[in-house]
Amino acid sequence: MLLELNIKDFAIIDNLHLTFHRLFNVFTGETGAGKSIIIDAVSALLGGKIGAEYVRAGCERASVEGVFSLETLLPPGGNGFQPLARTAEGEEEAAAVGNTLYEALEQVENQEGRRLERLQADLSSADARVALASLLQEYGLQPEDGTLILSRDIFRSGRTVSRINGRAVSQHVLQQVASWLIDIHGQSEHLSLLRPEQHVNFLDRYAELLPLREQLAARVSEWRTVRKNLQQLMQAERDESRRAEFLRFEIEEIEKAELQPGEIEELERERKVLSNAERMRELCALVYGAIKGSELASDLTQSALDLLRSAARALNELARLDKSLAEQEANLDEAIYRLEDVAAAISSYETDIEDDPARLAEIEERLDLIARLKRKYGATIEEILRRAEEDRQELDRIVNREEHIHRLEQQDQQLRREIGRIAQELSERRRAAAARLASAMEEQLDDLNMKRARFAVEILQEPDPEGVPATINGQPQMFYACDATGIDRIQFLIAPNPGEPFKPLTKIASGGETSRLMLALKTILARADATPTLIFDEIDSGISGRSGQVVAEKLWMLTRNHQVICVTHLPQIAAFADLHFNVNKQVLGERTITIVNELRPEQRVREIAHIMGGNVSEFSLKSAEELLARSQLWKENWLRQVESQTASQTTEQTASRDASQAQAR
Repeated sequence: MLLELNIKDFAIIDNLHLTFHRLFNVFTGETGAGKSIIIDAVSALLGGKIGAEYVRAGCERASVEGVFSLETLLPPGGNGFQPLARTAEGEEEAAAVGNTLYEALEQVENQEGRRLERLQADLSSADARVALASLLQEYGLQPEDGTLILSRDIFRSGRTVSRINGRAVSQHVLQQVASWLIDIHGQSEHLSLLRPEQHVNFLDRYAELLPLREQLAARVSEWRTVRKNLQQLMQAERDESRRAEFLRFEIEEIEKAELQPGEIEELERERKVLSNAERMRELCALVYGAIKGSELASDLTQSALDLLRSAARALNELARLDKSLAEQEANLDEAIYRLEDVAAAISSYETDIEDDPARLAEIEERLDLIARLKRKYGATIEEILRRAEEDRQELDRIVNREEHIHRLEQQDQQLRREIGRIAQELSERRRAAAARLASAMEEQLDDLNMKRARFAVEILQEPDPEGVPATINGQPQMFYACDATGIDRIQFLIAPNPGEPFKPLTKIASGGETSRLMLALKTILARADATPTLIFDEIDSGISGRSGQVVAEKLWMLTRNHQVICVTHLPQIAAFADLHFNVNKQVLGERTITIVNELRPEQRVREIAHIMGGNVSEFSLKSAEELLARSQLWKENWLRQVESQTASQTTEQTASRDASQAQAR
């Protein structure tokens, strides 16, 4: 819901900060005071079209910022805001139900590696929590302390900058996120009910069909994967033939090389030895000569062993004189033996060193071959061998193409039958729910002084030989196009006046009539509509008397599932407000500005008296007090009825669960 709204240098608004109630918020004021400007600012915040003309004169930019709480985002078919509870202090409180957006965000984050098509399916989900969570995840946006902060700056040049939680985003992203947060009734560009693609979601939530639809979506996702693999296998045979030859060439080239892991290191070691044979023989002679002496050395030059043996004789005599030196004598003898072993090993190693140009050339050729294979197939021998294995698997699929195709075709047929069965059941239950929805809608329109208006839900199917089989309305089985929502293409239709044909909601003119139609739909679809905040503008156009009271009651009933904000000229609607704002226009220092005041109880009485009769009198003040008292009494009675119904439903559910458990035992 919308917690706070900040507007700065927007049209005739200088600097405005509003904090909203979680239930019913009302704006009243004289025509032209700036009420519609506030709605225009919210529209800009939702990504609507906005121009430089809205930047206040003498300023370089206008800015709008909204703080939204996500904690009360409705679960599908949930109750949203609980009926008001009274605390010990008498303050009104509204408890939000569980199953909030956080659970959906956690589910999305736990599936970070899922397929793109699954993410796209979530973005079009009928479950608002899943759709919004997936949207935020897709764009890397994270709620902070349960809130999203949307902002938009409009510059004098006409350029705009949109941000979510301080991060710059495109206008399109702002629109996508905001569409799940607010509906503005009276401005169709932000109205979810005027987006035909959303109608199937409304109907399915109204009919409580989401579990069945999720089951269908899972099977459709599996079917799409099978279809994709099948199409890949059934591409042109000539292309596959060329591909098979290419794969055989790669496999043969790699297998012919007979590569071994670790081979490169061993070859490079051997190459180094062969390339330095002469120098290594010289070094061996030097080492051997230093240890045991060389034939070329003069008689005066003593080897290391000669010197050590002289030292050993001296130490042996010392040890006979002092037995404490026996250990040192043994150590020196051991060193002489070890040095003799080193000399023997070096002599043997020198004997084995030989020039082998043929072997060196062979190694160079082998390393060159491996280098060419690395450039073509992978950076290491392991990667080259893995490439060969992948090629063999792909070649196997091509060679055994017919077998694979036959298996996938069987899976395709089986999935089509299963999807068709689920889609047919969905369609049948949607038709039954559509009839109930149409009847309920016409009752609502009757209450709203549109007594002869008619409402219908259009449910159509698109024949498609490649689709799924289903029987519709007792007709012979046919194949229909099917997506994750099923085979039905759903659209809400309305005939506002007698003698007029049904038309899509998108064709209805904007204004007060549209707002009333939307109010009727919102009342019926309150539990199905997941948009947390509803804004009604111009809803009281052409309404007065008893109709005004009915509209006020219906608006307040919406607060069980939504936060409601309303701009009105009707005292009946204003009297139901949980938070009442007065909007007026003042001239300060030869500049016109819009002032918005939150009204205290005594100020509300005077404002409603003013709306009722223009001039405030003792009689109008008394009438205003009576209207406020009647409105409060109506709300308390309605709340008691809701609480009673909720308790009754809970009792029935508990009894049903206990009976089921007893039967299971």
